Amino acid sequence: MDNSIRGKRIMVVDDEHDLTLFYRMSLEYYGFEVETFNESKQALSSFKPDYYDLIILDIKMPEMDGFELYREIKERDPNAKACFLTASELYYKEFRTKEYSALDKELFIRKPIGNEELIKEIKRLIRK
Repeated sequence: MDNSIRGKRIMVVDDEHDLTLFYRMSLEYYGFEVETFNESKQALSSFKPDYYDLIILDIKMPEMDGFELYREIKERDPNAKACFLTASELYYKEFRTKEYSALDKELFIRKPIGNEELIKEIKRLIRK
């Protein structure tokens, strides 16, 4: 077990319950503390500034997509570190061009993703 990540706090927001369950189980196994949400608005109301080491946001969600949620979170915590889950490369490229050209391509995790690859990406993002 990697002690440098033990106890790091992760928020995961995805409207697919099975995926948030997978992320929770995978991340907790490796020593992360995980909070999962299936609704953007619920995640936003539970958000605590300066609390999470990384926030993982699905892009396509009802009510409020991951990018809208990211904007709201950054207003509450300008230092919040986030990454985005996407099944569609085209969608995020278009969005990055229009609104977040400063977002690094490395902040996007392609779905589906396996357990080991997920952990590897999260470790990389936390250390960044």
